[in-house]
Amino acid sequence: MIFKDKTVIITGGSDGVGAAAARKFAAAGANLMLVARGKKNLETIAADLRDKTRVEVYAMDVADAEECVNLFKKTEFEFGRIDVLVNNAGFNERGLVESISAEGMGRTIDVNLKAPIMLTRIALPYLREAGGGAIINVASLAGRTPVPESAAYSASKFGLRAFTYALAEELRDTSIKVAVVSPGPIDTGFIMTDIDKTSDLTFSQPLSTADEVAQVILDLCGNNQLEQSIPRLSGYLTMVGYLMPWFSRILRPALERKGARVKKALKAKAKAAEKD
Repeated sequence: MIFKDKTVIITGGSDGVGAAAARKFAAAGANLMLVARGKKNLETIAADLRDKTRVEVYAMDVADAEECVNLFKKTEFEFGRIDVLVNNAGFNERGLVESISAEGMGRTIDVNLKAPIMLTRIALPYLREAGGGAIINVASLAGRTPVPESAAYSASKFGLRAFTYALAEELRDTSIKVAVVSPGPIDTGFIMTDIDKTSDLTFSQPLSTADEVAQVILDLCGNNQLEQSIPRLSGYLTMVGYLMPWFSRILRPALERKGARVKKALKAKAKAAEKD
């Protein structure tokens, strides 16, 4: 897909994968509407990119249905068209189900599943008017196999994958591409600032970088893939685990021990960096 003069909306665009995707789309010549709750961080990213392309920001809660409508109206007003929607905003309150508030679990579903569904529905007429485009949903390997201590998060990402697959079938004969990227752990603040509450099992899989995930988002806009897992091998392992739960239970103790070692090393590295 050629991004020159196209308009891309990125939720969760103020840091992590969203910010990395913004940089890549900007380098490819796309106009950007960056979305997140914090306007200050959005403006920081936008200021870095405005020498490359046109960038606007919209501070909002993606779980707010009225604001979702306003986002698209604002984007069309600023740029005249909308070509790509990247549903990247995410939330997770980690822990055993009984240790998490009902509000926190509801928030996880609202941000990770309800919001992308709403935004996608609102986006479709705009993409049709532009002559086609792409919707890329950022899911997780937790949406390919159930992850204890992230039950609501896992459920939300399972749902997002199912929605993506179903919508892709609905739009199969149109010029609108729908796809999903399913990363494992990513070296961003989403897990690194909450490392003690992140399960050891999560760290049993290789860490990806925000840039690696962002590149897949760009690639999915124009290739024929419906889903890409990162790392690919982890994607295969999660599928085996989903199809054969008993196999996952056998492997889990060893994976948790490996993850605990990785987490310990990461914490030591972060502590050493603070001293420097």
